[in-house]
Amino acid sequence: MFQKVLIANRGEIAVRIAQTLQEMGMSAAGVYSDADREALHVSCLDEAFPLDGNTSSETYLRGDKILEIARRCGAAAIHPGYGFLSENAAFAQMCRDAGIVFIGPTPEAIRAMGDKILAKQTAVGVGVPVVPGWTGSLDGDLENARKEARRIGYPVLIKAAAGGGGKGMRLVHEEGDLTAAVEAAQRESAGAFGDSRVFIEKYIQRPRHVEIQIFGDHHGHVVHLNERECSIQRRHQKIVEESPSPVVTAALRAEMGEAAVRLASVIGYTNAGTVEFILDESGSFYFLEVNTRLQVEHPVTELITRQDLVAAQVRVAAGEPLPFRQEDLRPSGHALECRIYAEDASRGFVPSTGTIELLRLPAGCNIRVDSGVTTGSNVSVYYDPMLAKLIVWGHNREDSLRRMVWALERFVVLGVTTNIEFLRNLMLHPEFWSGRLHTHFLEEHRVSANDAEDVPNEAWIAAALASRLLADGNGSAVRSAHSGQDGTPSPWRSAGAWRM
Repeated sequence: MFQKVLIANRGEIAVRIAQTLQEMGMSAAGVYSDADREALHVSCLDEAFPLDGNTSSETYLRGDKILEIARRCGAAAIHPGYGFLSENAAFAQMCRDAGIVFIGPTPEAIRAMGDKILAKQTAVGVGVPVVPGWTGSLDGDLENARKEARRIGYPVLIKAAAGGGGKGMRLVHEEGDLTAAVEAAQRESAGAFGDSRVFIEKYIQRPRHVEIQIFGDHHGHVVHLNERECSIQRRHQKIVEESPSPVVTAALRAEMGEAAVRLASVIGYTNAGTVEFILDESGSFYFLEVNTRLQVEHPVTELITRQDLVAAQVRVAAGEPLPFRQEDLRPSGHALECRIYAEDASRGFVPSTGTIELLRLPAGCNIRVDSGVTTGSNVSVYYDPMLAKLIVWGHNREDSLRRMVWALERFVVLGVTTNIEFLRNLMLHPEFWSGRLHTHFLEEHRVSANDAEDVPNEAWIAAALASRLLADGNGSAVRSAHSGQDGTPSPWRSAGAWRM
């Protein structure tokens, strides 16, 4: 087993990985940017090393800097977390060449699944159903593209071969819009990924996004840990996840799990990964992509399976066999995860920056918070605005929904605006409560961004008192009763979450 592991990440995932490493008896080293000098994850590490700069490209995406730090501090392995370098095949290869273990899949597996076109071809080769589409060349003459789009049937999606997160994606409803959509997708894909290749895929109306957690080791074992429903998305980014899916039957679960394992096995997949599918209204599923890393939403799987996926990642990377077999994985109950963002839902979800003047986390039986911030933390413009993940477990879906609402009502953040009230209102929406979900849910259903009209007088009084207490040495309020001219939020605007 490793003596020391370097965490090449920040925020809540760096905190979560550090805790597991320390529980396993290992030293947790890590890195930080100038903007993260006082960040929570730094205080949780046994050793922390600076990455000069602020932006991701200057710091957490600099594989050369991170490898040099790993060499200097004597780390035998690097855990990339998610995002940043976690799906970078070149970085995984650099680690291998340097004799440092990359805690994740092999460079070959990352390359094979990172290319969306190659991944679809591999899935077809092992009999995994894929969305009807065309992966031919779109360079120059687009006549073939128009012909194939007619064959597939409109509407169609133009998607980036090397893409993700909605970048390089365009929805086309009719043939006259195809050329402009292809050219726009190619430009965006080239700018975001350095690869302008795109392909055409049938657009599935009102699909569900259902993914299967997979895990493989270096001894030929591959298992799946059931599904996660991730249909609640905004701008192609997930914000709520749950397991099990409200609509996946035992038979469908077995079929999807077997397909995911078959795909992982054929490419010799090792460590944690996720095979993503879309589920149409008839119950048919289609391969979407493979995420060759730990997912943001992995805690919901941990709660229903009672497994520590980060610990399993470390053990597998060290050469040990999987700590669980397929027959050991007997999920129970229902888990929900909400992503807590520093953003203003009432203003189009624009990010909110500033200092967290007060953070009070909900606590109780079967409530878990993976947080990357604390009171006094600075929320900067340089990184993703996710502050924390709130995860709950219940005996069934209704039980977990009630627990999530209770926990959201007791999750207090002052100093920056958050999406907490929006998430609470989403949980209480009749269509969400009934489990009638799809990836366009938030476009189709109006979910209120705040509950100001429901705030009791006591909450407004508490917020006013907090506003006066947050004053500088001259007695003038640091935060005004309303947002100042610079848009800085005040406790007044956070009062909806103040229930204490």
